[in-house]
Amino acid sequence: MNTRVLFMVSLVLVPLLILGGGLIGYRIGSSGPHAAGDAELPDAPFSAQQVSTSEQDLDSLNETVSRGRHNAITRAVSLASPAVVGINVIEIRQYRQSNPWDDPFFRYFFGDRVVQRPVQELGSGFIISSDGYVVTNDHVAGNAKEITVTLSNGEKHTAELIGTDQITDVALLKIEGKNFPYLRMGNSDGVIIGEWVIALGNPFGLFTEVGEKPTVTVGVVSATGMNLQPEQGRYYKDMIQTDAAINSGNSGGPLINAAGEVIGVNSVIYTPNQGNIGLGFAIPSNRVRAVIEQLKKSGKVERDFWTGLEIQDVDRRIARYFGLSRVGGVIIAEVQNGSPAERAGFKVGDIILLANGQKIQDQSSLVAVIGDGKVGDTVAMRVFRDRKEIDLKLKLEKRRS
Repeated sequence: MNTRVLFMVSLVLVPLLILGGGLIGYRIGSSGPHAAGDAELPDAPFSAQQVSTSEQDLDSLNETVSRGRHNAITRAVSLASPAVVGINVIEIRQYRQSNPWDDPFFRYFFGDRVVQRPVQELGSGFIISSDGYVVTNDHVAGNAKEITVTLSNGEKHTAELIGTDQITDVALLKIEGKNFPYLRMGNSDGVIIGEWVIALGNPFGLFTEVGEKPTVTVGVVSATGMNLQPEQGRYYKDMIQTDAAINSGNSGGPLINAAGEVIGVNSVIYTPNQGNIGLGFAIPSNRVRAVIEQLKKSGKVERDFWTGLEIQDVDRRIARYFGLSRVGGVIIAEVQNGSPAERAGFKVGDIILLANGQKIQDQSSLVAVIGDGKVGDTVAMRVFRDRKEIDLKLKLEKRRS
């Protein structure tokens, strides 16, 4: 009896369960992402229509990539490039030719022959005002007889040399016109070691002779406050060192920060092979700014002052005799009577260690500090005297006639 009842119940329930499972399975299949009538099926092979991208989508992708590639560096380059210029100059240089017989008799009576030849040189620069003032190096354009400035749009202008300063290696040019793009001078005192910088210019004439856009190289600030050895009467102090590639022809071009501000003027490279090895130096913008203000005003930097000091370098023997812990500084050999130095209290035998906070290593480093001054300025000096350090202030007075 019980077995018969169970059999009858199974006959009724099994078909119902099968029918319900089918309905549930249909509902699940028809409500999924690949229902009948959809364009894509899980097992269907890809078709050309499925992988192609419309032109509108492609434009959108390109725009996205473009936005992604734009950054502080590219924005700074875009801002600065129109104001960077290539500079071509012609100098007249003198060359000494020996007499053709190389005979002492002829040399004594006739000497060597001096000939003058035009020499073409190139460099870089940048515009600093809408009315066409251009900054470059003295060693680029300071002795030029003809100067041609090439803009990034291909225009060429004959430039006038407004003024030049050999000591700081800065020159100021002027081209005729208006509404020129120009660069803003930044604050070089705020430069951070390790921050990104960009060098722009005309290396090997690529700007003026090959293309119409300045060459761009990127690096970081490697060091600041670098005092280099003087070269041909030029004193490079407080220089900004960078590993951004600087080569021949980059001289006079701007070193800018990520905001597009000029923080230095590219001027010197250290190289054993005339190529870049990652040791480039730029004159700090604050030093350049002070010089170009004077050049714009009078065409020269007024250094008609005197100190009344005669100095010599401190060597190991002098340092040991006076009890200095290191070799460095300059010792005063003479103080002229009635001079600014005498009035400031300097004495023979004093050793100058610091000037305006700058460590003095030798005569050239002191000349570089004082050379930045003008009549009426005061130079704060730290002096070693009688095995003690004292502070003195030297006023730069107009040279007596």
